[in-house]
Amino acid sequence: MNAATARARAQAALTDLRPRPDDITADAIAGLSRTPKRLPSKYFYDAEGSRLFEAITRQPEYYLTRTELALLEARMDTIAQAIGAGVHVVEFGSGSGRKTELLLDGLDDPVAYTPIEISRTALMDSVTRLSQHHPEVEMLPVCADFTVPVPLPAAARGASRTLVFFPGSTLGNFGDEEAVRLLASMRRTMGEDGRALIGIDLDKDPAVIEAAYNDRAGVTAAFTLNLLARLNREIGSDFDLQAFRHRAVYVRERLRIETALVSERAQTVHVGGQAFAFQAGEAMDVEVSQKYTDVSFAALARAAGLRVTHGWNDPQDWFGLRLLQPV
Repeated sequence: MNAATARARAQAALTDLRPRPDDITADAIAGLSRTPKRLPSKYFYDAEGSRLFEAITRQPEYYLTRTELALLEARMDTIAQAIGAGVHVVEFGSGSGRKTELLLDGLDDPVAYTPIEISRTALMDSVTRLSQHHPEVEMLPVCADFTVPVPLPAAARGASRTLVFFPGSTLGNFGDEEAVRLLASMRRTMGEDGRALIGIDLDKDPAVIEAAYNDRAGVTAAFTLNLLARLNREIGSDFDLQAFRHRAVYVRERLRIETALVSERAQTVHVGGQAFAFQAGEAMDVEVSQKYTDVSFAALARAAGLRVTHGWNDPQDWFGLRLLQPV
């Protein structure tokens, strides 16, 4: 199948539920009205944000992606055995699809693939490429915010079970209560006989972790600031990108990176007809990146009605994959 045919098929199958400008405006106003101020990290991923994130994953300091890819390659045989044949793969936040390609290559006769991705550009690019490599797998893309329940397209061929795939330690971008709600949503999506394969970043040397979110090339800083550029473009806000700087710090007592945009001066920003005052040095939260131990992750899973049945770590115990099923 050539690229043009693959993209045409993906367009025809697309379910488009992406957030509208009014939704983004409401979320931004709600976050900026809090103390401390915050902006939702889910809006990082417009076309430029997705491009910058892919560049982040290739930075020498950013160990997460290359470690997870190597782990998938090394343990795919045992992962496939644990999952079983004939599954419908549902991926929350599909990104470029590099890890998905390894998964589809390694699984036994996957029948369909449903990526749920907020960036339409990233979604269509990945589905187009995967369609060419896996013409036997039905592609059912959904452009939507996966943090809210999304109706699952039905595959033409019956699947033995649903496999939710959530790599990249993206779960770590949610606080504990939000993470439990998301895992519970996955449980509903997968059904009683389903499974979830989740990537988790493990607690380790803080210097290694902190460097990954402060690369020397400044790509992560550009990615963070692009959130403001997107809001300016799509909802008419007036953030001055030169007046904010990226800050990412590992808070060991909470086992997480806390990323913020820090106001370089006293200023006022306008969003949706409302004014929001910033003090010099005021930090606006934009993302957390939780790190896990086996105990902390198992507790989250239990709270969502799930249990860990299998686990795989890289040789350094930096990153893990965990297979979950309903209790």
